Formats: sequence, C-alpha cells, structure tokens
Amino acid sequence: MWFKSWNQTKNNLPDQVAMDCLPRHIAIIMDGNGRWAQKRALPRSMGHRAGVEALRKIVKTCSKLGIEVLTVYAFSTENWSRPKDEVGILMKLLTEYLRKELEELHQNNVVIRAIGILNDLPQEAQHELEHAVERTKNNSGLVLNLALNYGGRSEIIDAVKKMSQDVLEGKQKIDDIDEKLFNEKLFTGGLPDPDLLIRTSGEMRLSNFLLWQLAYTEIMVVEEFWPDFGENSLIEAIKVYQKRDRRFGGIHTN
Repeated sequence: MWFKSWNQTKNNLPDQVAMDCLPRHIAIIMDGNGRWAQKRALPRSMGHRAGVEALRKIVKTCSKLGIEVLTVYAFSTENWSRPKDEVGILMKLLTEYLRKELEELHQNNVVIRAIGILNDLPQEAQHELEHAVERTKNNSGLVLNLALNYGGRSEIIDAVKKMSQDVLEGKQKIDDIDEKLFNEKLFTGGLPDPDLLIRTSGEMRLSNFLLWQLAYTEIMVVEEFWPDFGENSLIEAIKVYQKRDRRFGGIHTN
C-alpha cells in the first residue's frame, strides 16, 4: 500500500506564517460535534464522525508545519456521564481511527502517545492504542498526544500520590520537590507545556483540561464547531498567536 507523504504539500502553506516562531506544542479542546450535527438535523454520531475527519486534517497540517506536539482532548473523565450509546460510538470511533490511520501516521513519522486513565477504556480500544503507541514509538516527527479518559484534577492527584509514595519509600526528600519534579510525574512528563490552546465552539472554559500545564499558555477561543475547524482555521490561530506578546509574568524592554 502506498502512503502519501504529507511534506509533499508543505509548499502550499500560507506565506504569512512565520516558520521561525511556531508554537512547539498546540493543545485543542475539540468541542461542538453534537451541535454541528444538530444544526444539520443529523444524529450526534454524524457530528462525531465529522470531528474525526477534522482531526485528520489538523494532524496533517501540524505535521507539515513542523509542530512538535499536538495534544487533543478526545474523551474526558466526565464524558462517561453521556448516554451509553454515545459513549459506545465515541469508543468505536477511537478504535476505527487508530486502526485505519495508523499506517499513514507511521509513514509520516508521527509518534502516538496517550494520557489519562487508559485502563478504564474498553479492551478493544486499549489494544489498538497500545499497538499504535508501540508501532510509532521510534518515530521522530509530530507527537500526537491523545487525552483519553483524562481529567486535569485526577492527573494532579495521581502525581501527588506518586511523589508521596517516593517519599514514604525514601526515594525522594520532601525539600527536593519542585516544579520540575512535579512535571515529570504528570501524564505529560517529557513534553513541553502547550504554547497555544485552542477551544472550538465558543465555550469559555478549560473543562478540566491540562490545568497545571496551561499556566502560561496563550488561549484562543473560536466560534467554529470542531468539524468546521480546518487547515485555514489553524493557520489563522497560529498567526494570532504569533502576534501575542509572551512575557511569562515579566516585562519586555526595548
């Protein structure tokens, strides 16, 4: 089977993007699939399927741009409260995505990672995820970081428990605990914090997403529903990001 190299279309990217100051890590809250479908008198499942197609386009664009990490909020710990049928569809779509897209992602040097309480996912989804992670672990391109059964508060509690256990076992001194060590205990250990967070559908909430990691992230909320968010939308978001003055609590002097 032949897989198209995404870099073959890299020259089609807009000239307005400054390639020397791209965000290293983009995080996205992919919101609005259900409302997208509702506006079209379609079942919510069709909105979720359209959302998967949007994800394909954004992963491809990030890879072409040379973005280091893309973290997407695919399923939160709170999403289990949705109707059972809808949860089943979301898990089925996750499995389908990994199964159908894995080889193209691999051929384009994408590394697949996942964060969250993964052992609570259905066995089939766990199997496909483990296979995808193993298959792509030696790649060196875009890291596609899937947040699955993820919650920011539970991640922080998990990190505290790990550090507490290390202290109890004498592996760690309390006085040596700092932000660097705490970062290493998070699910995102080894990854840079997001530079840019995008939330679609106009909602002005973090929704328990990367609460620690977003401390100095530039936040952008767009009105588009996630299925309508494409390459041009991402490019526009990056252009806005590049105009921001990132001071990290300090001031810039001329």
